[in-house]
Amino acid sequence: MEHVRIASRLVALVVVVLVGAGACAFDPQSGGSGGGGAAPAGAAEQATGASDTPGPDQHGRPTPAVPTPKPSRKPTPKPTRTTTRPTPSTGTSTGCPQGQHQRAVEAYLARLGGFGTITVDGRQSVADCAAIKKFQKRYGIRPVEGRAGPTTLDVAQRLATTDTARCKAGTGTTFCVDLTRQTVWALRAGKVIMRPTVTRTGMSGYRTPAGTYTVNFRNPKEWSDPYEVWLPYWQHFTQGMGFHETTTYLHEKSIGSHGCVNLLHADAVRMWELGKVGTRVVLIGRRPGT
Repeated sequence: MEHVRIASRLVALVVVVLVGAGACAFDPQSGGSGGGGAAPAGAAEQATGASDTPGPDQHGRPTPAVPTPKPSRKPTPKPTRTTTRPTPSTGTSTGCPQGQHQRAVEAYLARLGGFGTITVDGRQSVADCAAIKKFQKRYGIRPVEGRAGPTTLDVAQRLATTDTARCKAGTGTTFCVDLTRQTVWALRAGKVIMRPTVTRTGMSGYRTPAGTYTVNFRNPKEWSDPYEVWLPYWQHFTQGMGFHETTTYLHEKSIGSHGCVNLLHADAVRMWELGKVGTRVVLIGRRPGT
């Protein structure tokens, strides 16, 4: 009997051991092993977020599956228009190029005065640009861009070097023409009442003669029979020659008048206001090339 009891106890112990071992056996649902031993590959991927396969927790229970987030469809951003604002500069003005005669033009404009603040240093600045543009606009120089080019230099030099005292004026109003510099101004009782401005006189073969004359006929809009063109603000002084506004580009030196004294619109109007029949006209010098 004793042997039977011992045998029965051994059988029961074996059963208990087998049932206890089943609790740590591989769980096909957990996809992993029991508490000890190396972790399956899926456990490391889950820890890094690379896999959504659930693994056991520290008590051997399966952890809930973490679904892999699906990429969201974000709209493609539309390109935005960025407006770049130029930084204000105290040096060269944007859009106002520096010409090859910058310093000379600065010097002549400073000498003439009336066009704003000028710094004679040969470097373009905002103030220089504004002054040069104002000068170009006043004397019909195109384009009005503030660049000290050849035409701007030529006009500035002619005006700045005109000696108004060379014109022998009377007691009344006198129109003066410097044929050499191609400039015109007006005096009254010896005082300048219209500052020197630009003109274009007779071309080669039609030279405007120097001398002293008198305005003897005026017409606000005269018709030229031989040349079939209107002559606005016409003031005749000799041999079919007179002062009048020109409709062509005054600074085109390859052409000229047939002896008349061509003027910009504003200057023709001003001289019409100042003049009358009997106004003295004095022409000095000679146009180069005639």
